[in-house]
Order: sequence, then structure tokens, then C-alpha cells
Amino acid sequence: MSKIVRVGTRDSLLALWQASQVKVELEKHKIKTEIIKIKSKGDSDLTKPLYEFGVSGIFTKTLDNALLNKKIDIAVHSLKDVPTKPARGVKIKCVLSRENPIDVLVLKDENINFNSALKIATSSIRRKCQWLYKYPNHNIVPIRGNIDSRLSKLKKNNWDGAIFAYAGLKRLGINKVKLKELNWMIPCAAQGTIGIAGLESVKEFDEILERINCPETYRLVGIERKFIGLLGGGCSKPISAHAQIRKNKIIFNTNVCSLDSKKSISDSAEFNINEEDIANKSYLKNCKLGVKDIINLY
Repeated sequence: MSKIVRVGTRDSLLALWQASQVKVELEKHKIKTEIIKIKSKGDSDLTKPLYEFGVSGIFTKTLDNALLNKKIDIAVHSLKDVPTKPARGVKIKCVLSRENPIDVLVLKDENINFNSALKIATSSIRRKCQWLYKYPNHNIVPIRGNIDSRLSKLKKNNWDGAIFAYAGLKRLGINKVKLKELNWMIPCAAQGTIGIAGLESVKEFDEILERINCPETYRLVGIERKFIGLLGGGCSKPISAHAQIRKNKIIFNTNVCSLDSKKSISDSAEFNINEEDIANKSYLKNCKLGVKDIINLY
């Protein structure tokens, strides 16, 4: 292909790293690319917690508009930020191989006492509710901004720690921090995954994107995103889902919390690797466990 593919991205360091990875993958297949930086509303207003915006796709709408107006050919996203129902005419065409999706706590003091009334920083409603359900005596404080600015805020404030996605820290090579892996915290759907969106009606790049797609990641995050969609989830609801393959089985872990953090339902189900409609089966099982009662609180 002689055409230069215009790759749209947010202009944060992590977003540019992700776009550069897509560029590298495309150029392995002799595709010429140009990275187009676009600022989103979510990057402009750093005062509100994400769930207070009251809309979905706060980080993706500007890129959607650029696609629909044909200012870019493809858009690179942290797939966790993409609504389960993308903008009309826009489709997630492929994903790269997923990084470890776990959440981690960046600590000021390695010898922290979790029985004390700690101050933990996060603006994720999912992380907030799971944390307070486990540690109801702790205080959650809001924190916004890119990874560097959040780490800087942690240093300057009298907080004990802040919650991050491990994938972002690893991708930016940030390793001189004290980390505690939160293996008990179920991540949000598609955390750690780079997704590439394009116009549904434009097939010109589909064959190219198919070459760089990771089929295993595409299937697993598809299960997670469908489950979240069935429950009407998004950045304003504390709903979590994580699918992984282990010994030719799909292990699917889910969690739903109430907004007051006083109720929480977690479930783990095992499926044959070729089994269909896993998200729907898990949804129905969770409803029997009482998820409907929690969802009604919203």
C-alpha cells in the first residue's frame, strides 16, 4: 500500500507510546504511517473524577469525530476507555497482544499498615468500590492526570498510596516505585489492551489490521466487554470482568459492587475453550447470585 495511514491518538505519553507500538506493527508489514495527536475532553478537565462526567467515551469521542470526519484513518485507544457500544459507524477492528491487566498500589512506605485509616488515591469508581468494600475504614481521594502527574501528586500529598494499572507503568518503563500487586482486585474489561478503531464502512485497511490482530486477546476482551455491556456498565459503574485462558479453559472472573461499597458480588466460572456465549452465560449466573439487586441500586 502506497498510502500513508494516518494513526490518530490522544497526546499523553502513554497514548503516544501505544500509537508508536501500532506504528511499529504496521511498518513490519511495509505500511507507511503518520501519527496524528488529538486532545480529548477527558485530558482537558482534570478536576473531576471520571465517573462524574456522566457520559461514556470521555477519552474517545474526539477520536471518533476525527474518524467520522476522515481526518484520520484509524484510532488507537486503551480499549478499557472505549464504550461497549462505540459511536455509530465506528468499529474496533483489531487489538494487540494484551499486557498483564492487574491493578497495583504505588506506595510511599513499603511497611504500610493496612489496618490503619489510610488515604488511597484513585478516580476510578470500580477501584474505589472494590477497595472500600475490602477496607471500609480507609479514605479514597480523587486523583486525575497522566501517569507522571499522578505519581507527582502522590509524592506531594499526604496520601499513603495510589492505584494504577500495571500495564501503563510497565509501558512507560516506570520501575523505581514501590508496588503492591492487587491480585484480589478484578480489573476492568479490556484493561492492558491496545485497541485499533476504524470506520465500519471503510474496508481498505481491514486486511492490514487483521495481520497485526491478536485473536486470543480479541476473543477474551470481547467476552469481558460483552458482559459489561449486558449490565450497562461504563466508567460510572463499578463492574469488573477478566477472562483468561488457563490449561485450555477460559476462566472468567467478574465483580459488581454497589455505589456505596457496602455490597459486592464476585464470581469465577470455568468454560471449555470452544464454548460460545460465555458473557451471556456468566451474566445469567450472576443474576441468580443477586446482581440484579445491586444494579437496581444505580
